[in-house]
Amino acid sequence: MLTLGYKASAEQFGPGKLLAFSVLAEQTGFDSVFVSDHFQPWKHTDGHAPSALAWLGALGASTQRIVMGTSVLTPTFRYHPSVVAQVFGTLGAMFPGRVVLGIGTGESLNEVPATGMEWPEFKERFARLREAVTLIRRLWTEQHVTFEGQYYRTRDATIYDRPDRPVPIYVAAAGALVAKYAGRSADGFICTSGKGTALYAETLLPNLAEGLKASQQPDRAYDRMIEMKVSFDTERQRAMEDTRHWAALALTPEEKVSVHDPREMEQLAAALPVERAASRWIVSTDPDEHVEKIRPYIDLGFRHLVFHAPGPDQERFLRLYGAQVLPKLRQRFA
Repeated sequence: MLTLGYKASAEQFGPGKLLAFSVLAEQTGFDSVFVSDHFQPWKHTDGHAPSALAWLGALGASTQRIVMGTSVLTPTFRYHPSVVAQVFGTLGAMFPGRVVLGIGTGESLNEVPATGMEWPEFKERFARLREAVTLIRRLWTEQHVTFEGQYYRTRDATIYDRPDRPVPIYVAAAGALVAKYAGRSADGFICTSGKGTALYAETLLPNLAEGLKASQQPDRAYDRMIEMKVSFDTERQRAMEDTRHWAALALTPEEKVSVHDPREMEQLAAALPVERAASRWIVSTDPDEHVEKIRPYIDLGFRHLVFHAPGPDQERFLRLYGAQVLPKLRQRFA
C-alpha cells in the first residue's frame, strides 16, 4: 500500500497560497501534506518563510482527511523541546490520527540567524536531537516532568492538551548514524530522492533496518517516507526550467553547510547550469516513463512518497499529477 503525499514548499510560497495548494492536494487525491519549517528561505529574492507551527493549524482546519506534518522541524535550537511537545500535542488533540512530527538535526540557515549562536558540530546537534525526543515523549506521556538533561531542563512541566496517543515522530537522516537511530527510536524515517542508489541501498536502509532490529519493538508498524523531487509537465523545456527555482538542492553539502545568509545561498544556486539544477529531479513529460523512474524507490522499500514539484504553477502540477500519475502509481503498486 502506497501513501502519496504533497510537499508544501514554505520557502517558495506565502502562507495563503501554500494553504490553497495544500487544500487542492487533498481534492486532487493526495494522501498527505508535509511542510518545510524554515526561519529563512533558500533564496532572498521572492523567498518566504511562514511559521509551520501556525500554518499546520490552518491546514488541519481546512481539510478533512490528509495526514499532515513537518519535513522537517528542528526541535533543538529555535524551539525548546517542551514548546514543540505543547504545539504538537495541541495539533494531535485537534486533528487525531492526522498529525506527524518530522524532525532533523537542523541547518545553520535556519538556526543561526534567529539565535545568533555559533553553529555546533554534528556530534552536538545529534546529541541535542536525541535528548529532545526523550523529553518530548515524556511530556506526552507523563505529568509533572522534571528533566535534567545535558542541554534541556524542565521543572514540574505538564502538557495538559494532548491526544490520547502520542503523535508519531519521524526522523530525517542523510547518513548511517542517524538512520540507525531513526530505526531504533522513531515511528518513521524521512529522506530525499536524487542522491544515488548506493546511499539508500548500502547506507540508509541497511542502518535503518539494523536500528529497527535493535529496538524494543522491531516488528512495529514503521513508515519509510521519501521526498520525491519531481518536475512533471507536458512540455519538456518547462519541466527543466522549473528546477531552477530549487537549484540550491544541487549544491553539495560542502558548498552550503555553513551558509546562513539566503542572499549567499541564492548566488551559489544561480551560478549553476540548468543541467545541474535538474540533476536532483525526476524530469519527465510522459506519465508511464515517470512512474518507471519512481519505481526504483518503491523497489527499495519506500512506501510513503511525498512529491515536491519545483515550479511556480503548483495548481497545474497538482491537477496534472493527480490525474495522470497518482492513479498509475496506485494501480501498479497496490
